[in-house]
Order: sequence, then structure tokens, then C-alpha cells
Amino acid sequence: MKRRDFLKVSAAGAAATAVAAPAIAQSSPEIKWRLTSSFPKSLDTIYGGAVELSKYVAEMTDNKFQIQVFAAGEVVPGLQALDATSNGTVEMSHTVAYYYVGKDPTFAIYASVPFGLNARMQNSWWYQGGGQELGNEFFKKFGVIGFPTGNTGTQMGGWFRKEIKTVADMSGLKMRIGGIAGQVLQKVGVVPQQLAGGDIYPALEKGTIDAAEWVGPYDDEKLGFQKVAKYYYYPGFWEGGPTVHSFVNLEKWNALPKNYQAILANGAANANSWMAARYDMQNPSALKRLVAGGTQLRPFTNEVLEACLKATNELWGEISAKNADFKKSIEAMQAYRSDQYLWWQVAEYTFDSFMIRSRTRG
Repeated sequence: MKRRDFLKVSAAGAAATAVAAPAIAQSSPEIKWRLTSSFPKSLDTIYGGAVELSKYVAEMTDNKFQIQVFAAGEVVPGLQALDATSNGTVEMSHTVAYYYVGKDPTFAIYASVPFGLNARMQNSWWYQGGGQELGNEFFKKFGVIGFPTGNTGTQMGGWFRKEIKTVADMSGLKMRIGGIAGQVLQKVGVVPQQLAGGDIYPALEKGTIDAAEWVGPYDDEKLGFQKVAKYYYYPGFWEGGPTVHSFVNLEKWNALPKNYQAILANGAANANSWMAARYDMQNPSALKRLVAGGTQLRPFTNEVLEACLKATNELWGEISAKNADFKKSIEAMQAYRSDQYLWWQVAEYTFDSFMIRSRTRG
């Protein structure tokens, strides 16, 4: 290449760079958001989902998009996280949708409902089965858009001061249990109480409540429930795979550059996988420690499970009769669940059952 032609090409390249640079800068503004969590910092796994999201977004934008995470109570109480996002007090929240069934029971379907989807099915329905479109169509009514940002897997059934062998044993039992699951248990005699995570231990210790469910061995051990209740039941049939959402104020979301929207959505998906994997890693050793320390592990009896399933189906009919959003969402979820379990009994369940039976032989 002749020197004169080379200089022309170099000059053109420099000019193109000069034009492109401002465009890149404009598409990557410096943004600082606040996120309020429904969880205390001590629960590093469930609270940690928001931290992982924040780290991902910062790293992918060279720290130009920063999300500061606040624990429950630092900005608003844990159970007001969605409200703070809707009204613009904060740009984001990290919470569980079923906390807000008082506003509309439809919220619960996109977190977890009794005898609903397990964690893998919940993700499958959201990402591939139409759940995302249905969910965000509903969330839009409250001025937010939702992104799965964690899942605990099937939870434990909670801590009880006495053994639960029959449905009659549940009559009059004051139990901390959130959202729509409390309405199901109310039908079998339980008196449900909704308390934030940090308030459960003192209530159980003082006898204000007789039982409490939270998440599973790792988180429950951290909160110390084993010190004030002896019996630990499973499974948490009301939370087969509860999704923890990030909710974003819709106006703030729409104002984000498209590349920041993509980064935020992918950061949430990354945290969604991170939380599930971390719970699966932490729960086995925590359960071993609890049992070694004297915790009495108990399964719910078939009588209790059958009564609660019957109560669940009755409740879905009652709510659907007066709430079109709920009816539309629960029917979609149930249809997806039916197909999923048809598949699971062919392969997944058969494999898991064999591995459970053979785990001591290999």
C-alpha cells in the first residue's frame, strides 16, 4: 500500500472511531439503582441471590450500572419490598411473589402454590412454557416486571413443638406460614400467621406460634429453629419449587438502554441458577448436623397430605370463581404440571427412585 493511501485509510479509521466512541458512551450511561430485599443478610443463600445479580450487572458494564442491595428493614420492611418498587421508592426488589397474595392471590402462582411445580418445572414453565408472558402481563398491573432470581428447591414442612400424625393434630395450631399456603392449611384447622424471617424465632421461642416453616435445613439452622422446636417435618408440599423474583419498576425498566436490559435479565437468570445450586450443596450437610443435634425428622402422613390436597383443590375453585387472572394462570400452570409429571414418571422419577434405593450399595 502506498504511503498516501495508507494515511487516507488511517484517517478514515480514526474518524470512524471518533464517531463511534460517543455512540458507545451514550449507550453505556452511569446508572445507580437501589434494590431492597425481603431477607436478612445472615441468610447468605437466599439474600445472596440479589448480591450475585448486582455483581454480574456491575462486571458486565464495567461498573457503569450499579445496583446497591439493601437487606430487609434497611429501606422498608421485608414484606413491603414490592410496594417500594411499585411506588418508585426503590428501582428494584428481591422478594417472593406469594408474600403479596393480600393484593391478589394470582401472585402466588408465579412463586409457588401447594402441590404445584418443582423447581425445574417452574423454570421450564417460565422460560419456555408461557409463564413469563402470563406472569409479566399480570405484574404489569402493579407497575413492575419480574425476573426469576433464585429458587430454593422443594422446601421442608417446618418446625413443630408436637408431633403431627393426623389432621386432628393440626386443629388450632398457630403456624407461621406465608401467603396462599396459609389459606389451604386454614381449611384443615391451622391458624396461619405471616411473619418475616427475622421475626419467626422470637415468636416460636415465646410460644406466640406453635410451628413455623421457612426454607430448609441450611437457612433454618442459621435462624436457630432447632433450639425452640423439636420436630422437623417434610416435605413442604406448598413449596415444591418456589421462585424468588427480582421485581423492577416498569418505568425504570423501560428507560434502561437495551443492552442494560439484556444484562440485567441475564444477571437474574445467572443468580437463579446460582441459588438453586448453592441450596443443593448446603442442605445435605446442614440436615446431618440438625439430626445429630437431636432434631426429630418426620414425614407428613398420607392422611395429612391427602386432606391438604383436597383443601387445595377446593380453594382453587373458590378463588377462580371470582378472580379471572387467577383462573387463567392456575389453569395454565396445572396443564403444564400434568404434562411434566407424565414425562417425569417415565424417566426422571424412575431414575431417582432407583438411585435412592441403591445409594447405600455403591
